[in-house]
Amino acid sequence: MRPDDTARIVACIPSLRRYARGLTGDREQADDLVQDTLERAWSRYSRWQRRGELRAWMFGIMHNHFIDGLRARRRQPEYDAQPNVPDIPVRAAQADGLELRDLDRSLQRLPADLRAVLLLVAVEEFSYREAAQVLDVPVGTVMSRLSRARERLAALLERPEDSQPAGRLHCVK
Repeated sequence: MRPDDTARIVACIPSLRRYARGLTGDREQADDLVQDTLERAWSRYSRWQRRGELRAWMFGIMHNHFIDGLRARRRQPEYDAQPNVPDIPVRAAQADGLELRDLDRSLQRLPADLRAVLLLVAVEEFSYREAAQVLDVPVGTVMSRLSRARERLAALLERPEDSQPAGRLHCVK
């Protein structure tokens, strides 16, 4: 691998971290997912052979690894259908922080396929074609999932109290 190839991979790390955090909702799991993605990208770099965009190829590696992990956890008997939504500390005076918390919790309530397409297109600014390549689905499926994701997210954000995990009360002082 040439030094400029290494630099191109390293340049993808910030966007990979954003996407991983959006997929997992957990900083430590996101870091592990990025690490696994980088390891796989470096070990399989010769397979890429400069076909398509490097960034999309790496996002595809991450997405496939994330989905494989979800499938593996579902096969385990202790699988919990509720996503692991982390508590995000906020101060009452920070309305932006509350809105961000609500957005993060609402994103985590979306099914993984809808959350992934929303993160790729809206956050990472992938084109529909690039997102389709990452997710290994037709462009029409990307458009359909994106539409459903936006609708569901809007509905969840209208009722942020519904996006809190059941049985938890959050008091703001």
